Amino acid sequence: MQSTTMSSAGVSATVCRRQGGFKAAMRGQAVAQQHHARAGRSSLRVVARDFPKPDFEKEKTFQEMAAISAAVKAAPRPKEPLTVVIAGAGLAGLSTAKYLVDAGHKPIVLEARDVLGGKVAAWKDEDGDWYETGLHIFFGAYPNLMNLFKELNIEDRLQWKQHSMIFAVRDSPGEFSRFDFPDLPAPLNGIVAILRNNQMLSWPEKIQFALGLLPAIVYGQPYVEAQDDKTVTEWMVKQGVPARVNDEVFIAMAKALNFIDPDELSMICVLIALNRFLQERHGSKMAFLDGCPPERLCQPMVDYVTARGGEVRMKAGIKNIELNEDGSVKQYNLLSGESITADLYVSAVPVDIFKRLLPAPWYQQQFFSKLDKLVGVPVINIHIWFDRKLTTVDHLLFSRSPLLSVYADMSTTCREYFDTERSMLELVFAPAEKWIGRPDEEIIAATMKELENLFPTEIAADGSKAQIRKYKVVKTPLGVYKTVPECEPCRPTQRTPTRNFYLAGDYTKQRYLASMEGATFSGKLCAQAIAEDWNTSAVKPSQPAKEKALA
Repeated sequence: MQSTTMSSAGVSATVCRRQGGFKAAMRGQAVAQQHHARAGRSSLRVVARDFPKPDFEKEKTFQEMAAISAAVKAAPRPKEPLTVVIAGAGLAGLSTAKYLVDAGHKPIVLEARDVLGGKVAAWKDEDGDWYETGLHIFFGAYPNLMNLFKELNIEDRLQWKQHSMIFAVRDSPGEFSRFDFPDLPAPLNGIVAILRNNQMLSWPEKIQFALGLLPAIVYGQPYVEAQDDKTVTEWMVKQGVPARVNDEVFIAMAKALNFIDPDELSMICVLIALNRFLQERHGSKMAFLDGCPPERLCQPMVDYVTARGGEVRMKAGIKNIELNEDGSVKQYNLLSGESITADLYVSAVPVDIFKRLLPAPWYQQQFFSKLDKLVGVPVINIHIWFDRKLTTVDHLLFSRSPLLSVYADMSTTCREYFDTERSMLELVFAPAEKWIGRPDEEIIAATMKELENLFPTEIAADGSKAQIRKYKVVKTPLGVYKTVPECEPCRPTQRTPTRNFYLAGDYTKQRYLASMEGATFSGKLCAQAIAEDWNTSAVKPSQPAKEKALA
């Protein structure tokens, strides 16, 4: 066995290879699904098939976000482009840069690492195989990302799957329960999908669950935001929702949404997701990117920005933020010893990194000090390459196991990773707080025990069945912010009290919380704020407002 370890900016990945193995037991073409007689339960086999792009352009949310994109692009041109330095080349930083060039400015993006993407970063191993920071799914209810793919002309890079949600059956190893959404308007499609499945919830439980959700459906976003003071478990008790709904549905949802359990997660997180799924016809429909995010999504954003005069600089980490006497930003000092000055400054790094960079004078302001409440949640992403093709499905699967959140056979779901003869499972290990510091061998051993339940005829915890060719464990000690109750008031707006400094990031104020969609939307809102504040201003950001404007 050969093992190497790499770490960068809080993310570590251990690569372990097992030599040898034996020939795959399953070869050749994918086979169709075989259904059991019991309703809602099936034994899933490989079906490699993509579906047409949903017609989400008709959704109100897509049109609203398209209107913001158009408004930024149509903003009055500044007399001269402002130079805007952006810390972080994740989705938030690159989105900020993309929309700033649309608004007529010159962004300079600084990335500390040698890889794009931030929380969607990925690397190649010595065999040329990609491994990623997380298992990234694109929902139809992500209107900003859908607009972005369209604006970059890369919509064909999304591989849309059947409109379903698939859960492992906890008491029947190797079996799954499906919620299949018919092609009907929302919320009718979701109602039919739930009514068709009689395995996970009984009819009385479905009725009580629906009654509990009724206020969110009727009163919308104001009601949803008011539930931030309750955990999922507390909300269920208040609404009279049966405890089995938590066991069957909410535990899986909580771990998929924020990598923590329902007794910690704020109910606002679940309600936002359910609201979008229930109100948008294609909201819960899922797509996989056809390759690794840095190449297939982030690089097109970089190309767009640089073609319009912007810059992206790698290995350019920030040491500190230096201030002027009036508290405004004077310059970013880099780890290399270089300093960079600009008209405006943006932080698009994760909240935990930004708090380490926060200048002491700013910490005296409540706007910044309240960020102490926002803390990243640990996440572990696992890749396991097997010596054979496993019986699986071309979709995201909710494992409903104590240690695993969601998983997918990327050798089936993703074009770049496609392999008809050998599977590569990508799995999210959550909650990870008690495991983040443990050896990778222990994490893999625990994962194999869970996989034995999911693949009882093909995987054994002792390795006597499908053999591991190699694996990678990617640890992120501080990932997306932990969405516990009372976080919502602590999330900052993109505008800050400092006139030449702005924020972007999934933790900043926007409706999609800690997600790829939230990060992308925050960047667009940041660029919109800058355009509104400065595109028609007669004063440059470096000038005090009382000074006479430049001619």
